[in-house]
Amino acid sequence: MDFSLDQTQETVAEIVVGLLAREVSDPADTSGFNQALWEAMAKADLLSLAVPERLGGAGLGLPEVLPLLTETGRGAAPVPALATLGFGLLPVLALGTQEQQDAVLAEVATGRVLTAALNEPGAAFPSSPSTTAVADGDGVVVNGLKVAVPFADLAYRILVPTDAGVVLVAPDAPGVTLAEISSSSGSPEFSVRLDGVRVPAAEVLGGDNATLYRIALASIGAYADGLLAGATTLTAEHLRTREQFGKPLATFQAVAQQIADVYVTSRTLHVSALASGWRVAEGLEADDDLEVLAYWIAAEVPAAMRTLHHLHGGLGVDVTYPMHRYFSIAKDLARLVGGASSRLDLVGARCSSI
Repeated sequence: MDFSLDQTQETVAEIVVGLLAREVSDPADTSGFNQALWEAMAKADLLSLAVPERLGGAGLGLPEVLPLLTETGRGAAPVPALATLGFGLLPVLALGTQEQQDAVLAEVATGRVLTAALNEPGAAFPSSPSTTAVADGDGVVVNGLKVAVPFADLAYRILVPTDAGVVLVAPDAPGVTLAEISSSSGSPEFSVRLDGVRVPAAEVLGGDNATLYRIALASIGAYADGLLAGATTLTAEHLRTREQFGKPLATFQAVAQQIADVYVTSRTLHVSALASGWRVAEGLEADDDLEVLAYWIAAEVPAAMRTLHHLHGGLGVDVTYPMHRYFSIAKDLARLVGGASSRLDLVGARCSSI
């Protein structure tokens, strides 16, 4: 299978690369959100790629959004692209009616933020959420607790998986309580408690929670692919230009072996992300591929980042140096997908059921 980018995907990637090169983020900014960069992405029409043409967008889809997320990850850009596009826009397109899409997606092109509540306490991407949605008149009443919800305070709507499918919840709706929690990268993250939150029928997407999870995991995979590739490139340049005992660090055998191991990890992640994203985009059975991808993100990416940190020496732990942001985001992604042990159990369960 040829996973080479087509012309449209290459153009999207080039635009993102060019934009990030112009809109340089302050490495010392630990807020996790660069408003100016987000607005620049909107002005460059990057946020409207998958917005339907009837709403003024380009009408594209997952295959075109994934390269955008990869390049955003490669630059470790502190913007809610993953949450808005991967957790919000694409799932709404897959699950929502035309009327629901029009209501939610009309302003994404201008920078409207979306997100999803993918985790519950002790359960990442739960197949049977403990969050309930009980029919009440022409809507549902939602109760539950979600954790690790990115950019919940800025979101127009939060996609919430329940025992009755996915519902759209406004973060300022009566009964919704946001509690900010710490993230490694400083990116805004919240626990979301839902106590008797009434959601009208017009904002009940329904459908299968698994659809949201598949799109979200494929999106995380694309972002993590770029993130590790970007950190590897940053480290390789450091090793090429930094000298010790009068020689570039890259010429030392032990150093070369370590960066080579990380390169293998990065390329393996790249293949896994491409294969998983392609299967999801084509509507093929993708759960096996996504489970392997999620495990790789949870177990191998943080380990590779630790090696890259080590190869930078003391410079790597400086919060004003980009490597710190790469590593911090990687730790957040590993936690978001549920951690290495949990993901290994899921992969093992699939293998034992063959």
